[in-house]
Amino acid sequence: MGSLSQKTQARLKRKKRIRKKLIGSADRPRLCVFRSAKHIYAQVIDDSRGQTLVAASSAEKAVRDKVESKNKVADANAVGQVIGQRAMEKGVKQVVFDRNGFLYHGRIKAVSEGARKAGLKF
Repeated sequence: MGSLSQKTQARLKRKKRIRKKLIGSADRPRLCVFRSAKHIYAQVIDDSRGQTLVAASSAEKAVRDKVESKNKVADANAVGQVIGQRAMEKGVKQVVFDRNGFLYHGRIKAVSEGARKAGLKF
C-alpha cells in the first residue's frame, strides 16, 4: 500500500482539528457524515456511550428507492432526510454536525439540508 495523497492527509488533519471541539452527548449526539466516491454515509453517534443510535447510507435500498436519478447530490439529500426521520423516531431532536473534515459544500451540504428538512436542529 502506498502513502495517503496530500488531499486525504489535509482532510484527516481538518478532521482531527474539528473532532477536538465536537463531542456528541446524550442530549445532542453527533451527526457524522462520510463521503466516498460512490456513496455517502451518515450516523448519529452518542460519544458518551460510544454507541451509534441511527445510521443511513446511499447504498441501502430504502434510500435508493426514494431517488431514481443518478445524481449524487440528490442521493445525499435523501440520506439526510432518512437519517433525520430515523433520529426523530428515536427521540433525537438536536444534533452536532460533524462534517468529518470534508468541506461544507455539495453532498455534505445536501445531507445537512435534508436532515434539517426532516426536522433535526443544528
